[in-house]
Parts: sequence; structure tokens; C-alpha cells
Amino acid sequence: MVGIVLVSHSVAVAESVAELARGLAAGGALAPVAAAGGSASGGLGTSAERIVAAAREVDRGAGVALLVDLGSSVLTVKALLVEDELPPDSRLVDAPFVEGAVAAVVAASSGLPLPAVASAAAEAYTYRKT
Repeated sequence: MVGIVLVSHSVAVAESVAELARGLAAGGALAPVAAAGGSASGGLGTSAERIVAAAREVDRGAGVALLVDLGSSVLTVKALLVEDELPPDSRLVDAPFVEGAVAAVVAASSGLPLPAVASAAAEAYTYRKT
């Protein structure tokens, strides 16, 4: 099953979005989801160490989808991918953070492969609220 890592500048935001996504995807097998929020000291920021640890935690061999909030979280994940510090088949997913996280967890929990999980998350850009 594809693992999901949610990277935010805030521990509370990352954990809350993970909880929401898990709750909305519940009802059967649940994809592994980990929050990687905040700096190494727990304040606002981004921690490469937390991201790597979260990716390793959810890696089940089917790939890891990383969804990020903004700014340095994007740059940190890109650097970790270039430096080959994340599990094989890890992918930065371009998607809205909340809606994309829910779509990714639902898709991964359905047993879809990494490209389909990334596509489901990216498709969340098209969700209209009006």
C-alpha cells in the first residue's frame, strides 16, 4: 500500500490534516499516514529529519506520496528527493494540502498504485465549492 506523508510548517496542522484524512478514509484497510510538521525543535518550520523519519515510517514498498503545504516544505522535500534520502519511489505530489491529503489517503487505502494516488490528490485542484 502507498504511504502518505503530510508536511506542514505546523505540527498541529500536519497532525490535524492527517487525522481528518484518516477519518474520512475509514471503513476498511487504511493506508499508512504520517504527519511531518514543524521544525526540529517543534516550532514553526520544516525539518528534513522529521520528513525522512515519516517517510520511512509509512514506506511499505509501494511508494510514498508526500504532500506539502508551502514554501520551505516544498524546497526541503525536493532537496531530499535529489539527495536520494527518501525511500525508493517517493514522490512530491502537487496538490492542495487538505483536499489532496484526503483524496490521496482514500486512493491509497483503496490499494491504488502511486501514480493513481498522486493523480487523485492532484485532481483535488478541480474541486469547486460554488
